[in-house]
Order: sequence, then structure tokens, then C-alpha cells
Amino acid sequence: MAKLAIEGLELAVRMSVVERAAAIHGDVRFPLASVTAVAVEPNVWAAMRGIRAPGTGIPFVIAYGTLRHPGGRDFVLVRGGRRPGLRIDFGSDAPFARLLMTVADPQEHASAIRQAVGHPLDT
Repeated sequence: MAKLAIEGLELAVRMSVVERAAAIHGDVRFPLASVTAVAVEPNVWAAMRGIRAPGTGIPFVIAYGTLRHPGGRDFVLVRGGRRPGLRIDFGSDAPFARLLMTVADPQEHASAIRQAVGHPLDT
């Protein structure tokens, strides 16, 4: 499973070789200053928007890669059935408008990001 880590002033997404191949993308970094909202999505699949291009997708099994929509691009690393996941929204200075991913403990990750950003964010 991809790892999400706070490294200095950045939020880093680290993927295995297989995950990079599925996403057709390398590891991604986001400036913490560009985080505008963090939320735990009860059904992360329902929070997805746009068309996958490029990436790998099998509905409710795996969605790895870029989702393109009229508002920009989102990066997704979602696997498993309808389960909770983490949604992070970013400002215009980030490489993607939103990051959606399944993590072991979405609430713990959301709290850590809110603390690192240093100000309250939408939940």
C-alpha cells in the first residue's frame, strides 16, 4: 500500500514499483502550505471525480493514477471495496487539485496533516 508521510514542509506519497506502474506515475510531493482541506471519506470511491487518464482502474477493486475533470486533475491511490479513505484538497500551486487514497487509519493521517499545517481545515 502506498505510504503518505510528512517530510519537512511537504506531504510525500511514496509508492512501490508495482503501484508506480499501475498509476503510470512516480512518487508525488505536495507543499503543506497548499493544503486547503482534509477529510475522511466514508466511501472513498464516491468521492472520485473525472475520467482516469492515465492509470489503472477496475471499479471497487483498484483506481491508481490521474483523474481528469473540468476543474483540473486529481491523483488517486484507492483499492478495496467501499471503505473509508483520505481526501486532501490543494490550492492551485499543487501538482493536483485533490489526493484520494486508502490508508490504514484515515482519521490518524487526517489529524497528523491538520497538525502539520498548523491551522484548522475543513473536515
